[in-house]
Amino acid sequence: MSDLKRVLLLGTGPVSIQMASMLKKHWHCCVGIVGRASVRSKPFFADLKQNDCRIRVSIQNEQHRRLEGNCFIDHVFQGYGTVTGEWDTVIVTVTTDAYIEVLKQIDERIMRKVRCVVLISPTFGSNSLLRHYMNEIQSEAEIISFSTYLGDTRWMHEQPSHHVVTTGVKKKVFVGSTHVPSDNVKALCELYEQLGIALEVMNSPIEAETRNISLYVHPPLFMNDFSLNVIFGEVGAKKYVYKMFPEGPITQYLIRDMLAAWREITSVIQKLELTGVNLLKFMTDDNYPVRLESLSRDDIENFSHLDSIHQEYLVYIRYTSLLIDPFSEPDQEGRYFDFSAVPIRSIFVNSEGYWDIPRMPKEDYYRIKIIQGIANYLGASCPTIDTFITAYERKLDETAQTLKGELVSNAFKVQTFEEDLKMICSEIGKSRGTTMVNTHEEDMA
Repeated sequence: MSDLKRVLLLGTGPVSIQMASMLKKHWHCCVGIVGRASVRSKPFFADLKQNDCRIRVSIQNEQHRRLEGNCFIDHVFQGYGTVTGEWDTVIVTVTTDAYIEVLKQIDERIMRKVRCVVLISPTFGSNSLLRHYMNEIQSEAEIISFSTYLGDTRWMHEQPSHHVVTTGVKKKVFVGSTHVPSDNVKALCELYEQLGIALEVMNSPIEAETRNISLYVHPPLFMNDFSLNVIFGEVGAKKYVYKMFPEGPITQYLIRDMLAAWREITSVIQKLELTGVNLLKFMTDDNYPVRLESLSRDDIENFSHLDSIHQEYLVYIRYTSLLIDPFSEPDQEGRYFDFSAVPIRSIFVNSEGYWDIPRMPKEDYYRIKIIQGIANYLGASCPTIDTFITAYERKLDETAQTLKGELVSNAFKVQTFEEDLKMICSEIGKSRGTTMVNTHEEDMA
């Protein structure tokens, strides 16, 4: 029997609303939601109260009808320190860099009774981080990692409210758990199947965490001079994440760096005795497909075994093939949907009056620093990843100096994330030690 009966959602963003709706609609759970008591969250809590704790999920495409919903939240907590009651499962939807900060605000006695923690959109190492923390508070809770969130959900009217819209849904998501076999994972697989999403169970949580496309493509796309100059306000004209230079950052050199970083991450994964990803296959089969006229099945399947230049050529084709949505219907002028027109967002003044950095690359900074730290711990070389970080941190320093005297968020500080890395590497060290002991025992048998 699963532990998904009384569920507390950490975070008050669109993802949390979609997950709450799914749980109420399909499992009729008792659902609670908690977020920070801040200027940013104030409109959300006010709107939720005005609507008697009712939430609403709309959809953009008819085929996603099973994800729409309209229901009441059973318990709402404004501030993590205000959480009360007993909860079987905690679902974490906050950003990865805030996991421990948020959990530490919840009464340890409450967290100690939790039997399952689900990470909706973790990064490489997040499960290890949570496992270390839960062990510290004497909890043996199961910790489940998804590879990524199931789709794209945003506020219905741009501002935080009780109403969200899900505009896109993935065909496939990966999941891994600290407990094998797991009734909770089985229940989640059944739920996702009802929603039309394939949920592939991996052998370990960290293996599921490596199946997040953002790990491989966001750092090269955002941590280059072209994108950084746009992000930090040095370029006035609008530029686009997935377009070719000069409309966007994609050049043959960016593709070269993307593949070099993929190889470095693969080296780290292999040192953990896990299987890496075929990057081109992962891009096309598990994320956004292209027509076979653009990329052959043979090239996709054998991508990992090709020489570097051939790989760069194929990934370049992949990005040019997605400048438009190749599966959209052309208009009367023969134009297809402008799929790649995702603007690179610039620094902005947030709701609390502080200069802030957009989610991309702010979240990616944490992701890549954690990968760098794990690589260093395992003795794996990552010169390309080091270059991304150096470029980003140099721009942080320059912009912080430019904004001196103004209110700026902590996002402008160069960070080590040392405490998180200590916890993550401690758990990796334990699991590697166990693997080495087991391997030795097998050799002796």
